[in-house]
Amino acid sequence: MSLIDKLKWRYATKKYDATKVVPNEKVERIVEAIRLAASSSGLQPYELFVITNKEIREKIRVAANNQPQIVDCSHVVVFAAWDNYTADRINANFDMTENIRNLRTEAGAAYRQMLVKNFPAREAEFNFHHAAKQAYIGLGTGLIAAAEDEVDATPMEGFNPAAVDEILNLKEKGLRSCVIMALGYRNADEDWLSKVAKVRNPSEKFIHWMK
Repeated sequence: MSLIDKLKWRYATKKYDATKVVPNEKVERIVEAIRLAASSSGLQPYELFVITNKEIREKIRVAANNQPQIVDCSHVVVFAAWDNYTADRINANFDMTENIRNLRTEAGAAYRQMLVKNFPAREAEFNFHHAAKQAYIGLGTGLIAAAEDEVDATPMEGFNPAAVDEILNLKEKGLRSCVIMALGYRNADEDWLSKVAKVRNPSEKFIHWMK
């Protein structure tokens, strides 16, 4: 199938086949696609927690309003955004970039200083939400990558972030959970959504060409 065909095939799976496991190489490709996703200023202000441990997933299920996908899917991916932008975090990112590229420019130094001056001065909650938006870019990339590999995926928000943060010890890492992605294979016989048409706004309503 073409990429468009695979995007037509994918949907937010409601019922997974708990007996099927996504091969490691496919999971690795999906999370690598997320790692390579775009982010504001290239700061990549979030981290991934890929969970197969049954005890941890059961705790997350409770924190996620008992949604069955958490325990029935193959892998649970928790996106955890920075709780704040700090000078140390911004400088570490720029140091890494300069070392990898072996390139230092006046423009790059000026941009670094602008971020160091402006980002930490903002409210921490504002910065967390900005970082979380970057995680959602990664989520979208991950959903597309999963479809490309014909792996079912479900983006999930219906959970208690504070509880998940505690389960994964995120606070001590300076992180906060913001969204979850379940990966696995659909149980088509028990998932009503697998049998109905995909619904999106028609192109003529959704896309506006301005020539």
